[in-house]
Amino acid sequence: MVQLADRQFVGLGGHVVAVDLPSGTDLWRTKLKGSDVVTLSIAGDRILAGAGGELFCLDSATGTILWRNRLKGLGTGILAFAGSGDETVAAAHAAQQAARAAAATA
Repeated sequence: MVQLADRQFVGLGGHVVAVDLPSGTDLWRTKLKGSDVVTLSIAGDRILAGAGGELFCLDSATGTILWRNRLKGLGTGILAFAGSGDETVAAAHAAQQAARAAAATA
């Protein structure tokens, strides 16, 4: 989760969700690539989101995808951002492994 002013941003199930902190309601949801694990970072008034080995830049006010970088040739692993805590990356990795295990048994 990443916070900006009165908003909390959550990456989950291939989506980025902006939540209004005072009310707890969704302000917007943006579907990214079909990855369960989404990592987030704030860059000014932009949200950087990593999903399925791709980097997305979203407008923090609207959730509009401004651009995406497929990071060709680097695989589909979890994107880690500078300043992200080890706990965040470890949690994202654990979630990805659980999703793969669940898919393998389905």
